[in-house]
Amino acid sequence: MNILILQGSPRANGNTAWMAEEYKKAAEAAGHQVTLVNVTRKKIAGCLACEYCHNKGNGACIQKDDMQELYPLMAEAEVLVLAAPIYYFTLSAQIQAPIQRMYCVGQPAKVKKMALLMSSYSPGVYDGATAEFRDICNYWGVEQCGIVTAKIDEQKTEETKQKILEIVEKL
Repeated sequence: MNILILQGSPRANGNTAWMAEEYKKAAEAAGHQVTLVNVTRKKIAGCLACEYCHNKGNGACIQKDDMQELYPLMAEAEVLVLAAPIYYFTLSAQIQAPIQRMYCVGQPAKVKKMALLMSSYSPGVYDGATAEFRDICNYWGVEQCGIVTAKIDEQKTEETKQKILEIVEKL
């Protein structure tokens, strides 16, 4: 399967980046094609709600920023993995921008499955992000193949790595 991982933490060697890399390694070892994009290194603005995409743009966003690199990757992905730290009870702004900019196309054409990887220094802060993820999956009509969370004492552990391997096996 063609897998796209959007990694939304500005910490290059942080816990979220580790989770995304572990997912990538496991999926590649299972024979999948994987592209991992650190969206925090991209200049992606929020949606302007200008409706250009639905009027004159024929599904294309009027903004010409680094999101242009992601649209073709999203169009070909069969599995979309969101990897994000939890900042104040929700997914980071860096991962929100590409999610919300998908408004212009509605939903990625080939995505059939999604997974969510989240890290935080605090326990019990995942409910908002988990609800958003489930709502996106329901709206797009895609299968949820797993959610892995890692609070401070679970980060970069074998136990968390095993949970990641288990959701890769569901592909």
